[in-house]
Amino acid sequence: MTTKIAVSLPDHLVEEARAAVVEGRATSVSAYVAEALAEKSRRRTLTEVLDEMDAELGSPGAAAAAKAARVLDAHNSR
Repeated sequence: MTTKIAVSLPDHLVEEARAAVVEGRATSVSAYVAEALAEKSRRRTLTEVLDEMDAELGSPGAAAAAKAARVLDAHNSR
C-alpha cells in the first residue's frame, strides 16, 4: 500500500532526484524519495543498535576504532 503526499523540497534535491531517474538509478522521483527515506530509517535503527551495544559493552577503544578506520579505508578505495 502506498500513500500519496505533497512535500516541499529544496531545488537541488529535486534536481538530484530527477537526474537519478534520467540516469536510470531510480524508476521515478517518488521511488528515489522512498528509497532515501527507507535508508534514513535503516540508519537510525542501526544507530540505536550501536548505542545500545555501547551502553551494554562500552564504547570501542582506540585500537578498535583505528582498525575499523583501516578496514573502511581499504573497502572505500576499491
